Amino acid sequence: MERILIVEDDLTFSTMLRTWLGKKGFAVETAGRVAAAMALFGGGGKGKGKNGGDFDLVLSDMRLPDADGLRLLEWLRGRGDGVPFIVMTSYAEVQNVVLAMKAGADDYIAKPLQPDILLQKINDALAKRSSGATSAAKTVTPAAKTVVSSAKTAPAVSAAAAREDGFIEGTSDAARRLYGYVGLVAPTPMSVLILGASGTGKEYVARRIHAMSRRSDGPFVAIDCGAIPRDVAESELFGHVKGAFTGAVADRRGAFVAAEGGTLFLDEVGNLSYDIQVRLLRALQEHRVRPVGAAEEIAVDFRLVCATNENLAAAVAAGTFREDLYHRINEFTIQMPALRDRSEDLYLFADLFLRQANSDLELSLSGFSPDASVLLARHSWPGNLRELKNVVRRAALLAQSGVVGRQHVEQAMAATAVPQQDRPMTASVHPAAPATTPIAPLHDAGTEAEQIRHALQATNGNKSLAARMLGIDRKTLYNKLERYGISV
Repeated sequence: MERILIVEDDLTFSTMLRTWLGKKGFAVETAGRVAAAMALFGGGGKGKGKNGGDFDLVLSDMRLPDADGLRLLEWLRGRGDGVPFIVMTSYAEVQNVVLAMKAGADDYIAKPLQPDILLQKINDALAKRSSGATSAAKTVTPAAKTVVSSAKTAPAVSAAAAREDGFIEGTSDAARRLYGYVGLVAPTPMSVLILGASGTGKEYVARRIHAMSRRSDGPFVAIDCGAIPRDVAESELFGHVKGAFTGAVADRRGAFVAAEGGTLFLDEVGNLSYDIQVRLLRALQEHRVRPVGAAEEIAVDFRLVCATNENLAAAVAAGTFREDLYHRINEFTIQMPALRDRSEDLYLFADLFLRQANSDLELSLSGFSPDASVLLARHSWPGNLRELKNVVRRAALLAQSGVVGRQHVEQAMAATAVPQQDRPMTASVHPAAPATTPIAPLHDAGTEAEQIRHALQATNGNKSLAARMLGIDRKTLYNKLERYGISV
């Protein structure tokens, strides 16, 4: 029976952890201070307790009353003791990850602990010890808060943490709140509005709502409203019958009919034109739709989930989004946290994206260097998870083998950054507002069209930069250019 030493000054937590590990078949001793832990090792040889029993693993808190967990780790390694050592802490900072790994820690986990992940880490550390692996200082992988392992021999994220759809929900407080709301609303028939910046994972949350709902056996139909040309939006959503218009050579099911018995997800719902909003409202109220050219309506059974990165309340005030529709789709609101607000999850996702890059690009990278890890932690990630994934994949391709270094991450960040323009023209047009400052909410179409023209002039026709200046995404800008007949 493997023996584990828990070094934790929170007596309640220590007792709970000792009881749980005991039920998993481990013999557990506890200590509340570094000095007490050292005393338990003092009478024996390497890995020996004072009563002569082996400790097969140490699970230590980072912050303890008389010293930190790294002091105990350094003391053990200084006496030549390679007992597997896992650091746990609620102070989830990259500096602690680097220090712990350089001192010879085998793994690192952030509080609040997820039991299944902790158990996986313990089993991994014990397996390494039994196979003769040493606890020498090693490269910091992006799984410094999950599992430190070889990308070729073991998954860096436990099966419990990584879902079958290749996504991780995270362990941060923000992630726990987010998926707590998902679990709360999913079993209900309520319409859900998901708000959040681009790249935060809104469609994944919509899919989780569907998967956890009573409609999970039905279809999940996703429509990107920002990518539908205005002249075919009605047909895409509601369908059409043969001969309804030129090119309608056969009947077509719309998204509402396709979602029968399941969930319809409308991404970037704020991009729908006003006339389509009217039809969408009726579909929600009556659960009936009329395909283009059809004489009769069709009954449809669906659950609606919408998402947007726009301020719909401001759009309602501006008169570009119907207030009655806004309240219909907004029975329950979920706000997506930005990646910068869930920093504890950064390495979880970086590790996942690196493993995916290894698989997709046929590479065998084992992790990130300490400098690269620090660089990842210091970046603000305005593009959120999508930006992180792009940076990791590009950096992996540049590195090719071994570990991803700081230079690879820097090159990847430079290549994926939004291009900047010189500002002289910007200053002359908007002397009080630099190109990165969003324009205030608009109140009429004329003013909006004029500000779009100014933004395009200020950025010398750069649509991406103009969209940032206007505080909208690029797809939204394209739709507004079409709406107002503005050509570039």
